Amino acid sequence: MGIFGNKYASRIWKGGITTLPSNNKKLEVLMKLLTKILLPILALTLVFSCSKNEKKKIYVFHAGSLSIPFKQMETAFETKYPQYDILRESSGSRKAARKISDLHRECEVMASADYTVIDKILIADKFAKWNAKFATNEMAIMYNPKSKFANEINSKNWYEILQRKGVQYGHSDPNADPCGYRTMLVWQLAEKYYKKADLFNKLNKGCPLKNIRSAEVDLIGLLEAGELDYLFIYRSVAEQHHLPFVILPDEINLKSAKYKDFYKQATYDVNGKKPGEKITKTGKPMVYSITIPSTAKEIKGAELFVKFVLSAEGQKIMTDNGQPSINPAQITGEIPDFLK
Repeated sequence: MGIFGNKYASRIWKGGITTLPSNNKKLEVLMKLLTKILLPILALTLVFSCSKNEKKKIYVFHAGSLSIPFKQMETAFETKYPQYDILRESSGSRKAARKISDLHRECEVMASADYTVIDKILIADKFAKWNAKFATNEMAIMYNPKSKFANEINSKNWYEILQRKGVQYGHSDPNADPCGYRTMLVWQLAEKYYKKADLFNKLNKGCPLKNIRSAEVDLIGLLEAGELDYLFIYRSVAEQHHLPFVILPDEINLKSAKYKDFYKQATYDVNGKKPGEKITKTGKPMVYSITIPSTAKEIKGAELFVKFVLSAEGQKIMTDNGQPSINPAQITGEIPDFLK
C-alpha cells in the first residue's frame, strides 16, 4: 500500500520511517509534522530564489538633453547585462550635481551637459575623482511650423524676429541648467557678432519669467502647444523631437574649438553653493562629461555602464541622436583602473 493507503500510513520519526495503522488522527499528526518541516524549507528556497533573480539597481542622473540617447543606452545595456536595472533621472546638470553633493541622493553615474559642473561641484567637493568628456553639441533656436514669423526667421535675422510684437521665446534657468547660461552667453556673443549695441539686454528684457523653466526639456511642451514661438535649446534636442530650428553661426553657437577665443569674451554669473556666492561661467565649446560619484554603491554596474557609454556602440547612439562623440574620451583627474 502507498503512504496514504487504507491500512497503513508512513511518518517521519527519530529513527527513520515507520508505519502505523491508518486513521484520521494519525494522518493529521503526520501532516502537521510534514508542514513544520517543509514550510520553512520552502520559504527559504523562495527567498533565495527571489534574491538571486533580483536585478541590481544603477541610478543614473543625467542632463535633460541626454534623455533620448540615454533611454536608448538603457535598453541596449540591459539587454547586454540583464542582471542590472538602469534607473534614470533627468534634470538640469547643476541640479543633478546638487542632488549628490547637497541632498546626498544615491547615484551610480552622473552625466552632465557641461563638464565644468562635475569639475566645480562634484570633484571640488570631493564627491567624484575623475571626469570623462564624451560628447559635444551646439546651441540652436527651435520652433514649430505655426510659430509667429516661422516662414521668415533665419540665422541672420532671428534676433529681429524675436523682438517683434507678440513673439514669445524662452530658455531654461541659468542657475539650474547649462543650457540656460549658455543662452545668456549666446546673446552676448550675438551682440558682438552682429554688432548690435545693447542686444543682450533687449533680449533678456523680452523674455519674461513665465517663459523660463528649470530644464530646457520642460519648455518643449509649451513650444508644441503654441505657448512659446521659439526656444533656445541644443540642436540635438531639436533633431530628436523632429522640430524645425535655426542654425546659428559657429561664432556664437558654442560648438567650434576654432572660435574658443571669441567665445571667451562672454561671461555670465550663476548662483554658487552658498547664499550670495556667484560662479562665473565663461564662453567655451560645449562638452558633455560623465563620472561615477565616490558615494556610489553598485560600483561594478556603474563601471560597466560608463564603459558602455564610451564604447563604439554608445558613441554611435550619441552620434545618431545629433551629439557627436569625443573619441577617445578625454579623462581628467584620478583616472580609474577600469578606464586605463
